[in-house]
Amino acid sequence: MSTWFTSDTHFGHSKIIDYCKRPFGSVQEMDEALIARWNGRVEEDDTVYHLGDFATGGFESADRYRRRLNGRIILIRGNHDRRSELFDAVFDEVHEMLELKHLLVDGKPQRITLCHYAMRIWAGSHRGAWHLYGHSHGSLPDDPHALSLDIGVDCWGFAPVSLQQIQRAMARKQPKGIDHHQVSLLEGDE
Repeated sequence: MSTWFTSDTHFGHSKIIDYCKRPFGSVQEMDEALIARWNGRVEEDDTVYHLGDFATGGFESADRYRRRLNGRIILIRGNHDRRSELFDAVFDEVHEMLELKHLLVDGKPQRITLCHYAMRIWAGSHRGAWHLYGHSHGSLPDDPHALSLDIGVDCWGFAPVSLQQIQRAMARKQPKGIDHHQVSLLEGDE
């Protein structure tokens, strides 16, 4: 059983090819490549955390693509993911944001905040917690001083990213903690 992360597959979304300059000639070609690359890595008993913008077209579309993908899929909603009970039934779990506290990395629990959107500070960021996000399709510059990472398909060869790949990326960073306790007083405040 392995753990994977991905975001912004945008199954069925033809305009995303132009928006993100994806190397596909059609939405069908893109969808088939994404499915093949997903299933080439993810086994049936694996868990995939999908950080939003799964597919266009609502419940029927999401369900159709979900049925073709390996693994248990936990969705962190993105701005293109519908908010309905039917849509929730497609995935094993659905969250607006999720904090993982017990994934083991090198035998130690690693705290990870999952959100569709990039954040500058997250729970435990000053104590080595990671933040994984999508939405930006690789357009945000990577911050070598923050333990955050864009795990969208546009950044990772159009395939899910393993926990080990993320660990290697985080090990190359040189985090600088932000003193979130320091308070600047407004003029006139005591």
